[in-house]
Amino acid sequence: MDMKIWTSEHIFNHPWEKVVEAAWRKYPNPMNPAVIGIDVVDRKVSEGVLLTKRLITSKWGLPSWAQTILGGTNIFYAKECSSVDPKARIMEMKTHNLTAGSIIAIDETLSYEPHPEDPGKTKLKQEAVVTVKGIPLSSYFEGLVTTNISHNANKGRQAIEWVIEKIETEVEDLKTTAIKSIDEITLNAKKSMDDLSSAAKKSFEDFQIGSTPSSKKCP
Repeated sequence: MDMKIWTSEHIFNHPWEKVVEAAWRKYPNPMNPAVIGIDVVDRKVSEGVLLTKRLITSKWGLPSWAQTILGGTNIFYAKECSSVDPKARIMEMKTHNLTAGSIIAIDETLSYEPHPEDPGKTKLKQEAVVTVKGIPLSSYFEGLVTTNISHNANKGRQAIEWVIEKIETEVEDLKTTAIKSIDEITLNAKKSMDDLSSAAKKSFEDFQIGSTPSSKKCP
């Protein structure tokens, strides 16, 4: 049985809350087309911490010989267990593959926390432990898988930036729509007041005309 460990760190120039929101909305995205399905299996809050279990469906894009070793499939399932602690400001995601578990085990951990020196930034730490057992060329296979993980991790960071930009665009669109709606309401209210004022003025003038005493001649 062979084991390979891959680690990485990345700094996002965005506050923790924004990065965590983007992490939740990460899929689907154009950078990670390999992920084809996300299903929430369970979600609850325990002592102020949000705990979520999800089923991840993806295509690994491995060569045909590697697919044959893993049972002839290119669709892989993994379980993801995550926790979000808003008080401690820590988000952690742990993923373990369900497909081909007797041959290969992939345990990946991602943690998001505020940068210790700059609260306006977020530090992402990633670690993947790949264990291959009972197949030939296990070390080569581990290297292939970890290279794939590294490649997807880079795409994942790009996806976070893409989602954040998308969220900011949505917020700006909402602001624009809100301002437009307020302007329309103000314009309609002003028009209604002008119409009301004109109607009141006309009624007053009509009342004055009707109240003018008529001249009478003596018989």
